[in-house]
Amino acid sequence: MRRILLTTLLCIASNTYAQPKNNCSAVQLTCEHLVNPLGIDAIHPRLSWQLDDQRKGAVQQAYQIFLGQDSLALLRETKDSWDSGKQFSSAMLVPYTGTQLKPQTKYFWRVKVWDKDGVSTRSEIASFETGMMGMDLWKGKWISDNKDIHARETPYFRTEFKANKQVKSARAYIAAAGLYELSINGQRVCDHRLDPMYTRFDRRTLYVVTDVTQQLQKGENAIGVVLGNGWYNHQPLAVWNFDKAPWRARPTFCLELKIVYIDGTTETIVSDKQWKTASGPITYNNIYTGEHYDARLEIPNWDKPKYDDSAWQAVQYRNAPSAYIVSQQMVPIRLVKSYKPKSVTKIDQRTYVFDMGQNMAGITKVKVKGAAGTMLRIKHGERLLADGHLDQSNIDVYYRGDKEKEPFQTDILTLSGRDDEFMAKFGYKGFRYVEVSSSAAIALDSSAVTAYFMHSDVSAIGQLKTSSALVNKLWTATNNAYLSNLMGYPTDCPQREKNGWTGDGHLAIETALYNFDGITVYEKWMADHRDEQQENGVLPDIIPTGGWGYGTANGLDWTSTIAIIPWQIYQFYGDPRALEECYLNIKRYVDYVDGISPSGLTTFGRGDWVPVKSQSNLELTSSVYFYVDATILAAAAKLFGYTADQQKYELLSRKIKTAINAKFLDASKGVYSNGTQTELSVPLYWGVVPNEMKARVAANLNKKVEETNFHLDVGVLGAKALLNALKDNGYATTAYKVAVQDTYPSWGWWIVNGATTLLENWDLKATRDISDNHMMFGEIGGWFFKSIGGILPDPKQPGFKHVLLKPIFPQELKESSISYDSPYGKIVSEWKLTDKMIVYNIQIPANATATFYPPDNVRSSDIVQLEAGKHRLELELK
Repeated sequence: MRRILLTTLLCIASNTYAQPKNNCSAVQLTCEHLVNPLGIDAIHPRLSWQLDDQRKGAVQQAYQIFLGQDSLALLRETKDSWDSGKQFSSAMLVPYTGTQLKPQTKYFWRVKVWDKDGVSTRSEIASFETGMMGMDLWKGKWISDNKDIHARETPYFRTEFKANKQVKSARAYIAAAGLYELSINGQRVCDHRLDPMYTRFDRRTLYVVTDVTQQLQKGENAIGVVLGNGWYNHQPLAVWNFDKAPWRARPTFCLELKIVYIDGTTETIVSDKQWKTASGPITYNNIYTGEHYDARLEIPNWDKPKYDDSAWQAVQYRNAPSAYIVSQQMVPIRLVKSYKPKSVTKIDQRTYVFDMGQNMAGITKVKVKGAAGTMLRIKHGERLLADGHLDQSNIDVYYRGDKEKEPFQTDILTLSGRDDEFMAKFGYKGFRYVEVSSSAAIALDSSAVTAYFMHSDVSAIGQLKTSSALVNKLWTATNNAYLSNLMGYPTDCPQREKNGWTGDGHLAIETALYNFDGITVYEKWMADHRDEQQENGVLPDIIPTGGWGYGTANGLDWTSTIAIIPWQIYQFYGDPRALEECYLNIKRYVDYVDGISPSGLTTFGRGDWVPVKSQSNLELTSSVYFYVDATILAAAAKLFGYTADQQKYELLSRKIKTAINAKFLDASKGVYSNGTQTELSVPLYWGVVPNEMKARVAANLNKKVEETNFHLDVGVLGAKALLNALKDNGYATTAYKVAVQDTYPSWGWWIVNGATTLLENWDLKATRDISDNHMMFGEIGGWFFKSIGGILPDPKQPGFKHVLLKPIFPQELKESSISYDSPYGKIVSEWKLTDKMIVYNIQIPANATATFYPPDNVRSSDIVQLEAGKHRLELELK
């Protein structure tokens, strides 16, 4: 018996802004995808909001934006503010198109929206502040100390000034090549870590704007800056040739402190010859290895007024590292979560091992007291040896430095004889375990070490909870691996390399965007791609790079990031900016590959990296990614109205598809190449298989998986494609069995063996490629949203303006609750299995719609159109 019941729940009126008579309000106002940001350099900044309207069928009929420098005038909506006029549109992401914005200026804005009944309401007032908006306004000088790239000690800088009037507001603008930490009057400014983010320093340098109003005082003030090497001056050796980067130099910075007084006058303090420099307690710092700190060399009050700096040295002027200094418009890196030891093991009188209970990227804080001159080595790693000591053998394999003087992932602390507290400023490690060894006997307990999980502080926007403990743990482990590898750009691992491997980045992009609001990080990374692309279109396979990666294998399966990530950002956010900014770069890249691959087939790539067993054809997988890039380019050309390009690249994509199928598809058998899981799933997932052959190829893929008893036999390319190819072609049951398998080889095998993050190798006993915190197999976290949640963007109405709901209801799973905070608001896909019935609760945000497609194991085949609001479906299983 076919049965389907649709019940719509009534909405609850919102009173977020104390407007009880209104059922609708505009909330979550952002500029450039940030809340009340400082330092906006964009000429046409993007303004966005959401509609808080819980009523059935809630929509935005029209909007009107008001923007100006006077918040009171904005409240009155006077002529002093820019007025977009009433726009009959449901758009909630709108670029500013008013008169040219002024640099270093605060703007206020609000939006008026008309709801489904034509009733209008106004949002609260939001703000943004423009930055330098170019190079002309910089007055500060680039300064450094008088040392070269080989100097190990970290430079400290200071200056003093007098503020004779009451301060109304103050902003610090600081650009740096390297890393910096800023303090004013003895107080560290803001909670950011590792500013500014890593870029191709000789092509683009970032500056950060900070509100320092509260740190200033009337009268005497002091500014302090400490500079770290970061990736700018990479001293130890590694196979990636960081030490040979073309920009490499001693770190330098440029600072301007703009003060506005209560009386309306302004003053700007700049970095110049008035500053002084000295060395301090940080005797060595490297983002790749560790930090050395001699507490005996601490300089009390060095960043406070009236400190005697007569023994400090004069600074040296430097050229700007690049001609392009732009604002760092992205979420910062922060210390997000702290961990106390799960256990402490005393190896001997001088050695202790702390188990923090979680593999993570971050730093440790050590509190200790001992005799002056006692040296502690604070060593970080993921594994332990049989004797209880820390084991770094899986992560130090590419380090080529002096492991005694500059030990890998090890901080060295020399005690002062007082109560010492140390936490590295200019680096991070990947670790679960911390071994503290001392040059003399020392007493430590669990209070001595605190670990901090550190990453780009992206907001969590995806939530998952199911009746399967394994699914829940896999999702959590995937997110922990992802966050461990987000440091202003996505990395492969937080310990051995810290590299922005392009393949890892695009293979995990859907997992990233379903779970975290990461658009600002990826837009920055796409700018890194543009900086690194050669004139001929070639990209390196680690980005940013100091020069490594322009080899022979940096091909399509990896560097297709330039096309795939901007396209996915457009799908998830409905925002075409990244795609538009990368358009010419995608075109240059595709044209290059087309030039070296006249037949439409290419071997330019790395292949199915770290497979379980079966090797897949490199030419097949690389050519499929060539097809993907050409298809995205054609779609982007259509979006932007480039008709000639659209026709050209549609023709190219058809040529590539035809060539792939002509060479690799055995139409009589429905098999590609040798028929490995990867060779069957990659063409299926990426749309290469002819429509008339999809069923046969999918059946062969299903059979191949059954032959392994529902286990994986893939590398990274197959891990991205396999579950999706099965689920999207009628084999959802098989896909789910593979996803929740807990014996080798599988994702679950890692979890049941104690992993708290994803690993780099399916084989726990492998001898290479064995990082225990890796993201290249990270598709699993996003797949849960696409499968048991079934939440998908509609390419025809991107940004989840229209939601495609295509969940699966595995019999092994009794209930699932998955939600995703889309650009329009929260989408909920929640279901529970009871007595052959699925009770399915859905929530669609205001101003959006959805279509529900019943899975194959539901008796009803009725497609259901859903408007905004809450809905309940009762579905009978077959």
